[in-house]
Amino acid sequence: MKNSILKNIAIGLIIVFPFASCSDFLEETNPNALSTDNFWKTQADLELGLTSVYNSFKNSSVLRLVDEYQRSDMTWPGWGRPNTNNEYFLQTFNESSNAPNDKWTALYTGIFRANQVIEAYNNLKGTFASQEAEEETAIIEAQARFFRGLYHFYLYTSFNNGSVIMYDFVPKDESEFYQTVSPAEEVQAFYRADLEYARENLPPVWNDNKDKGRATSGAATALLGKSYLYAQDYATAATYFKDVIDNPDYGYALTNSIGENFTTWNEFNEESILEISYSLNFKSEVSIWDEEQTSTNLNYAFSPVGGWRSLYPACWLQMAYKKEKMDTSDPRNYVLDDNGDPRLRTYSLRTSWSIALVDDLDQSYYQKTSAQGANFNNGETAYWRKNTNWDIVGSERDIVPSERSGINVRVIRLADVYLMYAEALIKGGTDASGVNEAMRYINRVRKRSALELIGPVGTGEYPSADHDGITYNAQSLMNHLMYVERPLELSAEGHAIRTIDLRRWGITKQRFDELAVGLYNQENFPFVNEKGNNATRWGSILVEVGTVAEAHARYVDRSQPAANYLESSHGYWPLPNGEITANPQLNTETN
Repeated sequence: MKNSILKNIAIGLIIVFPFASCSDFLEETNPNALSTDNFWKTQADLELGLTSVYNSFKNSSVLRLVDEYQRSDMTWPGWGRPNTNNEYFLQTFNESSNAPNDKWTALYTGIFRANQVIEAYNNLKGTFASQEAEEETAIIEAQARFFRGLYHFYLYTSFNNGSVIMYDFVPKDESEFYQTVSPAEEVQAFYRADLEYARENLPPVWNDNKDKGRATSGAATALLGKSYLYAQDYATAATYFKDVIDNPDYGYALTNSIGENFTTWNEFNEESILEISYSLNFKSEVSIWDEEQTSTNLNYAFSPVGGWRSLYPACWLQMAYKKEKMDTSDPRNYVLDDNGDPRLRTYSLRTSWSIALVDDLDQSYYQKTSAQGANFNNGETAYWRKNTNWDIVGSERDIVPSERSGINVRVIRLADVYLMYAEALIKGGTDASGVNEAMRYINRVRKRSALELIGPVGTGEYPSADHDGITYNAQSLMNHLMYVERPLELSAEGHAIRTIDLRRWGITKQRFDELAVGLYNQENFPFVNEKGNNATRWGSILVEVGTVAEAHARYVDRSQPAANYLESSHGYWPLPNGEITANPQLNTETN
């Protein structure tokens, strides 16, 4: 593994690929055969090094989105039911599994690249020809500090109960790579210091269009809030989240449509706080599968149309989406039927933008009606829309170059902050005022998607909207947040959001046990095909049933994960075997 990281560091020094078509600062010319002896001499060298740091963020193993969500309650592995051998879904992974090894390597590669920039800046500061150059290079360092903090935060929340290796220097030879893990509290203090530095020294926005995609002080603030929320310091978390929400310098706002956060439509929008930029500006000199490419292949993992359908929505999640109640007073929830008369949408806007259902009459799927757009067979009663190009092509294979996508990955968006802020208010509050304020932010998220709001009728910011009529207390509102609002708003997004949420709430095993006894069956969906003939999608609609006798065995979602899951073994990724084998200094007992 050390050889792999050394190779990646060398790539960071001598080969920099573009990161985003719209961001000129990441469209640098590749330097040839440079070495550390003649590099790191100028501001341009720092900028080129920073580009390699941004490129490390594109590595899909940084988020490891598919495998992280297979570990949660949110998905079922692809290629039909009822059998699967997916070790992450089954909770049988270990230190030799690919995901923890690849994620570990990707994160430390990014850290090493960031440290190169930080070290070089500290050697060069004070030597630049103008004050303007000094200020510009200081912001370069702040961006590198942001990513070093981000990657340590991801390691802390992902591996070994937070006890991981910290690097605040650039190893000069192989022996310096061999470090032991640090106590979790030291890792936490370290990454928070980096993020605080970034918060204080990065701009709130980048005004030039070519700089879109750069780290901002708002992103650092959101990450700090998330860090304190995860640590159950609710008062401090709320302070950071409120700054993200209210600070006019950031200018964040919910988009008009939730769909603007999942497709190529309106990338880098007003809701986006941290976003990975991808492009179809294919680099012909690099393998299509190289992590340094400008594009992503997440579309292939998620899509059933020209893709691999590596995962699809879990049964409980499908049903929760299907049951979402709409605000009947909101005109967005009405469409015209075949006679030109208004009718209520088949499913909520949030549902239709998040997943594809065979009987969704109001949202096309790969340029066709939903029933015609995908097969919906092999027990697959729903697919993801998120992370796919369903809105612009008839198949993922229509995209050139094939097996890639230019959809940006939104890592943190304002709706997530609203819901985390609501949680901080619920958990940190002492009276009803905290619950009422939390409901206000939950309802803002729901209102954006024209959903029925929660709370007593005629209350809150939108008294004329439909409400569920329930008077919530802290516990019932927290349950709504855990089992409805966060999973449905943020499904298959961000950095392991659902996996970490379940773990920090202490409900992972309980959740698997609950879902293991879910009872479901399937119904057929008749439709008219492209030739105008009557056709049927057999077993394409998921339904809940009341007895075991009525249930279909293929839809038992979590019996094996429930039996296999151990918090001590599966709550965090283990230290990877590649590190254990290669690192003679590793002390795996430190916590």
